[in-house]
Amino acid sequence: MRVVVALGGNAMLQRGDKPDADIQLANIRKAVKALAPIAEEHELVLTHGNGPQVGVLALQSAADKSLSTPYPFDVLGAETQGMIGYWLLQSLQNALPGRQVCALINQTLVSAADPAFENPTKFVGTVYDEAEANRLAAERGWVVKQDGQYWRRVVPSPKPRRVVETRLIRQLLNSGAIAVCAGGGGVPVLRNDEGQLEGVEAVVDKDLTASLLAEALEADALLLLTDVPRVMRGFGTPQAEEIANATPASLRAEDFPAGSMGPKVDAVCQFVETTGDMAAIGSLDQATDILAGKAGTIVTPSGRYPERSLL
Repeated sequence: MRVVVALGGNAMLQRGDKPDADIQLANIRKAVKALAPIAEEHELVLTHGNGPQVGVLALQSAADKSLSTPYPFDVLGAETQGMIGYWLLQSLQNALPGRQVCALINQTLVSAADPAFENPTKFVGTVYDEAEANRLAAERGWVVKQDGQYWRRVVPSPKPRRVVETRLIRQLLNSGAIAVCAGGGGVPVLRNDEGQLEGVEAVVDKDLTASLLAEALEADALLLLTDVPRVMRGFGTPQAEEIANATPASLRAEDFPAGSMGPKVDAVCQFVETTGDMAAIGSLDQATDILAGKAGTIVTPSGRYPERSLL
C-alpha cells in the first residue's frame, strides 16, 4: 500500500517545550519509532508541520542587525524543510537499516488571487500572552490572533494547487525509497507573467498539501497524526463526544475551528471525496492501529471501515 502521513507539530514540540534542537530531535525519534512498522510494510510518504520552527527563525531574522530586511517566509520555509527533513531522514535511516530515505525541498503552487492573502489565519511561531502578542504586533507589524488560551502570529495560508515536484516524489516511491517531503505544506510559490516560479510571503497548510499530494500520488490511505486520539464533536463543552467513524458529509456538517481541527477535517474529506479511499485523524502513537481501523477517526465514503484490512 501507498500511505501518506502528515505529522503534526507535536511530533517535534509539545506545547510549552523550548524549541531547542535536542528536544525536537528526541521527539522526532519517538515519532519515527511509531511510524517504522508502517514503513516496513508499505510505501511511505512523510510530510510534517513547521509552524514553531518558522516562528523561531523569523524572530532570529528580524533581530539580526546584519540584515537589511528579515528573510521572507518562503525562504524560512525552505530552511525548516532542510532542518526537519535532516532529523527525519537520519532517524528513519537509523530505525530502518538498509532502507533508502530521501528528504526533499518542495515548492507548492498557490494562486495570487487566493482570498487568504487578505485574511491571515495560519498560526506560526511561539505562543504569547495577549499583552506581549499585541506589543510585538505593534512593534513588528504582525497580525496576531488568539490560539486557545494563548496568542500567536498569523500569516496568509493560501490553498495549495500542486506540489511542483510531484513527479520526482513518485519516482522515489517507485524505486522503493521513503520520501520525506512537502514539509510545512511546501514552500509557497506563484507563477509570474512569464511562467516562472517565485516565492510568496505565506505558509501553506501542511494537511491540505498532504491531501493534494496523496491524491496526485494515488495513495491508498492518508493519515493525519496529531496529539489527540480522535476528532471531537463539541470539543471543550460538556457534550464533547469522540467521532470514531464518519463520512465526508457528516464531518463537514460539524463545526470545527478554522485555526486547528478545521483544516484537518477539510483535508481528509477532500481526499476521500476525490479518491474513494480511506483517510484518518488520530494520535501519532496509535499510527498502526489507525491504519488498521482500530483507532482514530476513520473517514470513508460509506462511514464504515473497508471490509479488506489495510494492514
